Amino acid sequence: MSSSTGTQISENQNLLKKDAIIIFIKNPQLGKVKTRLAATVGNERALEIYHLLMQHTKAITKPLVNVNRYLFYSDFVDENDIWENTEYHKSIQFTGQDLGLKMADAFLETYRQKHAKALIIGSDCLELNQEIITDAYRQLSNHEVVIGPAYDGGYYSIGFNFELIGEAGQDVLKQLFWNKEWSHERVGQEAIEACKSMDLSYFLLPTLTDVDEEKDYLATQHLALKTD
Repeated sequence: MSSSTGTQISENQNLLKKDAIIIFIKNPQLGKVKTRLAATVGNERALEIYHLLMQHTKAITKPLVNVNRYLFYSDFVDENDIWENTEYHKSIQFTGQDLGLKMADAFLETYRQKHAKALIIGSDCLELNQEIITDAYRQLSNHEVVIGPAYDGGYYSIGFNFELIGEAGQDVLKQLFWNKEWSHERVGQEAIEACKSMDLSYFLLPTLTDVDEEKDYLATQHLALKTD
């Protein structure tokens, strides 16, 4: 984690009630998105599908009420894409390949903005909808952590109530995100075990399908939403 993310969570005593949603996306470039999907449908079709996934993600996050939206790009900020600059706070993900450090850094950014509740999602899930996101924030009123399991063993979302967690917030982020292996079938279970080891109250959202392969897209494409 960079020195700029070294703020101790316990130092911030004035958390806002307004929620935060963190959205991770990859800059849509040919041959650089959905590589597993591209293995069967080709790079051009994979890029088309990724654009549809981003449109869906925008469609379910833009209407959220009393939520600040933080959009983190993989490589560079695009001021002229589908994500309105007035609706989404745009920045770049933490430098490097470690997904855990990227997520921890993003959560710390929302904490610096004094959000009590923060939820992270990717742009890979057509089964994810506004109702599930809204329920995640509702569950965070009574639980310190929410986890949205994916059928591949990972998770499509994870969120925290930093107000309930209190002074342990920094340690919680370390336990959940530091020194972890990613992209394997026990990622979600390891997150649950970490919550149990720290005696954190957690809630499991519905298990959903991430679109990683052609079969995933074919099974969920009918759920895709679009916005103008």
